[in-house]
Amino acid sequence: MREIAVVAFAQTRHSAVDEGLGEPELILPVLDEVRERSGLRKFGFTCSGSCDYLAGAPFSFVSALDALGAWPPISESHVEMDAAWALYEAWVRLQHGDVDSALIYGFGKSSQGDLREIMTLQLDPYYLAPLGLDQVSYAALQASACGADRAELDEVVRRSRAAGRDNPYALDLPDPSGDGYEVEPLRPYDVAPITDGAAAVVLAAGDLAREVCERPAWITGIAHRIDPHYLGMRDLARSASAAEAARAAGVGKGSLDVAELHVQFSHEERILRQALELPDSTVVNPSGGPLAANPVMATGLIRIGEAASRIMDGTASRTLGHAASGPCLQHNLVTVMEG
Repeated sequence: MREIAVVAFAQTRHSAVDEGLGEPELILPVLDEVRERSGLRKFGFTCSGSCDYLAGAPFSFVSALDALGAWPPISESHVEMDAAWALYEAWVRLQHGDVDSALIYGFGKSSQGDLREIMTLQLDPYYLAPLGLDQVSYAALQASACGADRAELDEVVRRSRAAGRDNPYALDLPDPSGDGYEVEPLRPYDVAPITDGAAAVVLAAGDLAREVCERPAWITGIAHRIDPHYLGMRDLARSASAAEAARAAGVGKGSLDVAELHVQFSHEERILRQALELPDSTVVNPSGGPLAANPVMATGLIRIGEAASRIMDGTASRTLGHAASGPCLQHNLVTVMEG
């Protein structure tokens, strides 16, 4: 296997409201930033992640390519999901050995539509969607199944928001308060906030990574696994696919300083900690995580970028970036990085 590393990462200062930027305008600053940080102007491969349903238009990623420029021609691909899976595709592409660098970016503007309604469209249209349950309702079922108590959930949100207030890219959210339910047992603050934003990562192989980055975040393990789509076929109190992805990525081969987890609902942290077998010594979501900023289709890529940043700045030696997709943590991607 070729040595592949994250050598640059950038993200927008995320917003809870539509600031009137089109997708190219949202993406261009982060692309310029990773080009500046890596010193690279041309890439062997480019891959993006986004969702047409968020944009409200088919093939919306094509218009976003305006941010890359029309010349010179590029080798480009796209995934209709979180850009963490675009990073996985780019990692596989670099393993071919004929190119040494890849640019990955993701973007989403959740403020333009009803996210609960949009995410319902990922459900099976014959057996699940007609039930009338949405993303939050399914998450509430899982929260009940895993048995997390209110004090535990409140602490996850409080810690995440406090870390987010220290993160200039996250939203400035107050400590959790209020008694009402979004869908019982989840309160409104247990749900990741509506967020617009984008992020970009540069991968480089071998000697090029060492040349352009003083301390590359080497990807020593990466894997993704998926559970059955139908909730009745799995135990919602645990995530078998996250556990399998962790084993395949070699999470247990050493201690982890930091884990950035794609926690869109507060109870998911408990499930993921158990699935990934994270000890109390591992710092979880020091960036605030998705509960402090959740630009859908870039959130998972940001988890990998944040985890890589801890290695690149020298504050950690081994980290984990996690991304999730589908209802109730159906699909999980785990990336392990080392300095």
